[in-house]
Amino acid sequence: MADLKCWRCGFDLASLSLPLSRQDQCSDCFVDLHACRMCTQFDKGVPRQCREDGAEEVKEKERANFCDWFSPSAAAFTGELAAAEAAARAQLDGLFGGGDADSLTDDDPAKSAAEDLFK
Repeated sequence: MADLKCWRCGFDLASLSLPLSRQDQCSDCFVDLHACRMCTQFDKGVPRQCREDGAEEVKEKERANFCDWFSPSAAAFTGELAAAEAAARAQLDGLFGGGDADSLTDDDPAKSAAEDLFK
């Protein structure tokens, strides 16, 4: 089987043994791996987002489940979630200046105003 990657972040899952258990999580982003989003049967373009007609419907596609039809997909990571996260972070950085609180200097008026709130 081709190398498995986490469906959310693309982290290499070579250290995990197959079959994936219901409790397996990505050691990088901690999402559940025995989930619809990691399955070969997952398809956004079909009803219930599953190509297996005999499978019971799973409402939460990103959470661990007990589906007997689960088969891990090497193509589960598409990068679309990572790209969406990067775009959201860029928008937040644009709104809030792009820095973290530790990067403010002691003479920064914004930091002084925030600290004055707690005096």
